[in-house]
Amino acid sequence: MAADEKSRAKTEQAKGKIKEVAGRTVGNERLTAEGRAEQAKGDARQAKEKIKDTLTD
Repeated sequence: MAADEKSRAKTEQAKGKIKEVAGRTVGNERLTAEGRAEQAKGDARQAKEKIKDTLTD
């Protein structure tokens, strides 16, 4: 399960980065903000998984 969550976090971060760059490219502030939010969500998920790994090791 942890590997699934880690890959999910990476996917969210990547999708967020793509949205952010696309938003900047076309000048769409909403898309840029959505991308940043999605990256933050992925970062939070990744941090949670790192903490779980630390506590279970």
